[in-house]
Amino acid sequence: MDTANNLFTETIVNGLSLKNRFIRSATWEGLATPEGAITPKLIDMMVSLAQGGVGLIIASHSYVSKEGQGTPWQIGIHEDGLVNGLKEMTSAVHENGGKILIQLAYAGQYTVTDLTKQAALAVSLPSPRPDFPCKEITQDDISSLIISYAQAAQRAKHAGFDGIQLHSAHGYLLSQFLSPAYNHRTDEYGGDIKNRTRIHSEILQAIREAVGRDYPVFIKMNCADFIENGLNADDSLQAATIFTDAGADAIEVSGGIIRTGKLSPSRPGITSQEKEAYFKEYAQKFKAASIIPLILVGGIKSFEVAAEVVSEGIADYISMSRALIREPDLIQRWNNGDLRPAQCTSDNLCFTPGFQGQGVYCVTKELEEKKISAVNIKNEYS
Repeated sequence: MDTANNLFTETIVNGLSLKNRFIRSATWEGLATPEGAITPKLIDMMVSLAQGGVGLIIASHSYVSKEGQGTPWQIGIHEDGLVNGLKEMTSAVHENGGKILIQLAYAGQYTVTDLTKQAALAVSLPSPRPDFPCKEITQDDISSLIISYAQAAQRAKHAGFDGIQLHSAHGYLLSQFLSPAYNHRTDEYGGDIKNRTRIHSEILQAIREAVGRDYPVFIKMNCADFIENGLNADDSLQAATIFTDAGADAIEVSGGIIRTGKLSPSRPGITSQEKEAYFKEYAQKFKAASIIPLILVGGIKSFEVAAEVVSEGIADYISMSRALIREPDLIQRWNNGDLRPAQCTSDNLCFTPGFQGQGVYCVTKELEEKKISAVNIKNEYS
């Protein structure tokens, strides 16, 4: 089978048929209302990805409880009143030939307390963020959180999402449970990796009871935290096996903790193929240890790198974020034979307008177009 056919062959994950091996990794869009509701601009973004040929869209981290909101203008899935708007988005994606999951999340110590008006929950105290006021999560809090995840999964199914993804990466709450840097509990949720994954297993069980066994449930996790005393590769491999046994259908491998510099999830300066797929060594170990599909994210911008990852059995699917912010039609371009690398320059400027209430978009592309426009006007009148 040639490379292109390998990447553009239909596959199935727990009954979910995918037309190719390209996935839009969950990316905060900054386009929901302040209350977490879907907007026309957010729907337009999802439609552009569907029309652009992405095999599977994963909509950004949605908070399962208001107390766990991690960013402004973030999607909410914490109450029934949001379901109709979510349904409009999934319907629009399906009408344009796409498939879509939604990522379920709780920010924990990265909660934006100015928005929630409540103390952030820490897995244990003292925390790695001593300057940030928070309270230690209790058993009652954990029980409530498990219910919140299960109810959010039900809402996702009712809203027409083709499945869900649990966000257990980048230092959000479920990631904090995995990480010894954040988790030094002495009860059944702390200690060895079996205990540190206990909340995940309980959430997966509750979700399965809510939506059934035939509803796709993915999980995104770190291969390592890349911080002092953080989750290491050995424990992450054991966690992946536990998640598989607990009923996860696919694992997306990422790494790093938000707001920690060069080894955070978003790495700038991906200027050559050698710098792409920067978690692939870890992915190879995951792939060897896990029988469920593996998704690899991390600076992939070249068709050749994507093809290598799949053809060499490093991962089953290619997950992309920033490249699709600039070019939502990138996958269609590649499928049509134009195999030039993604035009994304990896400058990470795309999230700045998101925090200004304008939504995430490629600032560099806009500047380039304005420059071209100015040149054209000058030439026209010269």
